[in-house]
Amino acid sequence: MGTALVTGATSGIGKEIAWQLAAEGNDIVLVARRVDALEALAERIRNFTGQQVEILSADLSTEDGAKAVGARAADRNRPIGLVVNNAGFGLGQDFISGSLDRELGGIDVMARAVLIICHAAANEFARRGYGAILNISSMTALTAQGTYSAHKAWVRTFSEGLAETLRPYGVSVTVSCPGLVHTEFHERTNVDSSQWPEIAFIPVEKVASRSLDAARRGQVIVTPSPLYKGAAGVVRAMPRWLVRKTAGPGRSGRQ
Repeated sequence: MGTALVTGATSGIGKEIAWQLAAEGNDIVLVARRVDALEALAERIRNFTGQQVEILSADLSTEDGAKAVGARAADRNRPIGLVVNNAGFGLGQDFISGSLDRELGGIDVMARAVLIICHAAANEFARRGYGAILNISSMTALTAQGTYSAHKAWVRTFSEGLAETLRPYGVSVTVSCPGLVHTEFHERTNVDSSQWPEIAFIPVEKVASRSLDAARRGQVIVTPSPLYKGAAGVVRAMPRWLVRKTAGPGRSGRQ
């Protein structure tokens, strides 16, 4: 079928997206930092799906790492049909007492790297007249829960603008805004996920499949859950002072 590039591909939503794309008959370029994790996942996908799987080790917190991924996305000799910008992490700290380096790392991975990769992919996709980009944002983009919310809000707004820019070229951009998902995300950021009822969690398989379906349709914004579609409508209707009070800093559930 084609070749898809997925960042943050060794865990969580990115891993599930890579599996689903390979199962559909697509070759995959897996992007993450750890070579051992990349190699192990690539071997499993090859064995189970028979698809070609390439690995690209890149630190997206660095400009060189992001540009290397962008260059692969724009490679004319090995064309990519779909770019999935999924890489990200919870900061797991308070802004005032936290590390500035970690804050800057969050911006680098979840905003700057997305911009660099999209810039490279968009130029090539527009030149040839086809391609798709799927950026993973979050329901927190509508809240005020600190810098993570700000990064994800940037991804959402940037994706909307890029979608309109690329529409005349036959290239689509989709931004997915999932809510709570059972992945390694909460454990890595010192958040006890048991504090929320199970009904609040979306199965990662549904997040991946609904996000990919939206990308295939050329849908610009997708909230891959009826529950969170309703919640998004409520948040958008709320005055921002109330959003800050009920979904502001300190409301992320971190211990």
